[in-house]
Amino acid sequence: MQHRHHFYGFLFVLIALSFLVLSGCSKPPTEEMAKAEKAVEEAKQKEAPVYVPDFFGKAEESLKKAKDYVTEKKYKEAKQVAVETETLAQQAISGIESAKAKMKAEAEQALQDVQKAIDEVKPIIEGAAKKKALAAKYEEFKALITKWEADLATVKEKLQGLKFKEVSDELKKMKDEVTAKKEEATNTLSAPAAKK
Repeated sequence: MQHRHHFYGFLFVLIALSFLVLSGCSKPPTEEMAKAEKAVEEAKQKEAPVYVPDFFGKAEESLKKAKDYVTEKKYKEAKQVAVETETLAQQAISGIESAKAKMKAEAEQALQDVQKAIDEVKPIIEGAAKKKALAAKYEEFKALITKWEADLATVKEKLQGLKFKEVSDELKKMKDEVTAKKEEATNTLSAPAAKK
């Protein structure tokens, strides 16, 4: 009879330990999830979506996956993915400054390219001023140059305000517009005058 009590006692202890082990694994990874969410939010605040969108996108996807695991009560997987999310977000944060520096250099180069393109258009436009038939076109092109120069001044201010992505996008549009108008002006001036 005493062996039975020992057996039942041992069995009880074994079941209790198993329950403790299983219940320890079945808790949501609250701390890891909080760290992951904080890291992703920090990356977002530091403009990771603008400067390192690939890294930030991976961190966001990973966070969503971790949340899905929590919802499915797959806490072990959720914990692992939450830790990975925090690492991805930290990688995004660490890449922001170098991406900003690269984008700033590209924006400064684009600024010089646009200024050069505007300077190349000016003499072409002046050629239109010498032809009476092109007087209306001359005024149109002259107004465009004035607008572009005002836009460049605004872009320079934004560049000083560290808005590199915005500046890059604006300069690309400006360069395309200036190049198109340069071609138009060249074609207009080289076209034979209409005979009366």
